[in-house]
Amino acid sequence: MINVNGKIVSNSDVSVEHNRGFLYGDAVFETVRVLDKKVLFLEDHYFRLMSSMRILRMEIPMEFTMEYFQEEILKTINSLESVVNAFRVRFTVYRDAEGKYLPTSRKIGYIVSAEVLNNGVYSLNTMNYEIELYKDFYITSHLLSTLKTNNRLINVTGSIFAEENDYQNCLLLNDTKNIVEALNGNIFIVKDNVVKTPPLSDGCVKGIMRKQVIELLQKHPEYKFEEAVVSPFELQKADELFITNVIIGIQPVTKYRKKEYSNSLAADLINKLNAKIRLM
Repeated sequence: MINVNGKIVSNSDVSVEHNRGFLYGDAVFETVRVLDKKVLFLEDHYFRLMSSMRILRMEIPMEFTMEYFQEEILKTINSLESVVNAFRVRFTVYRDAEGKYLPTSRKIGYIVSAEVLNNGVYSLNTMNYEIELYKDFYITSHLLSTLKTNNRLINVTGSIFAEENDYQNCLLLNDTKNIVEALNGNIFIVKDNVVKTPPLSDGCVKGIMRKQVIELLQKHPEYKFEEAVVSPFELQKADELFITNVIIGIQPVTKYRKKEYSNSLAADLINKLNAKIRLM
């Protein structure tokens, strides 16, 4: 079951041949984790979505409050009638208008879909997780690159490259050849007691889990946090690398080329993250 503009249906009757999200990528989305009927990091997701819609000059309906956003997500997962308590939800907002590049209207429509997750709280994945750089295409360092839009071709082609070469993930570079993010999340690099992640100005997605991890690091007594440019040459000097997103939480990287990494900080942060969730 899916939620189309507030109605729970088994199949969408949205016309793909006239949908701007399909035709022009004129859409933004939030990937949300729901646990025990609670939308994790609700405020962060809502305000990021509102910000993205404003940047793309979409018309935000008066009723589209944070409470409405939450209700539509919970309505969707309740329609699944599942006994599990953890879900992955995608909330896609598209411009509901005709036209070519220039839309005839700024009004929006939305589709909410959900799927069951196997794990409730976040857990440490200690299996082999090897990465490589993806250099076929580059991310442009501008504001649109920080949004979760339907324009994800570099992530798609990078994922195919990773699968064809037996990598679990790849890191994306920007037009100045610096590291931006992973295919499915933000990247953090640890060297001695300093933790770095690329700044938004380099073109990385403004990740919700990125924000949570930064807040945890800023309070950590043993580490100093920096939002700074990350060069590919820093990877083989690092002690630890990990990738973040709201579905996996924190994924430690085990290997990049001949370099292998530990996961002690990732494990510590996962414990702190789960403690934070229990208080929500």
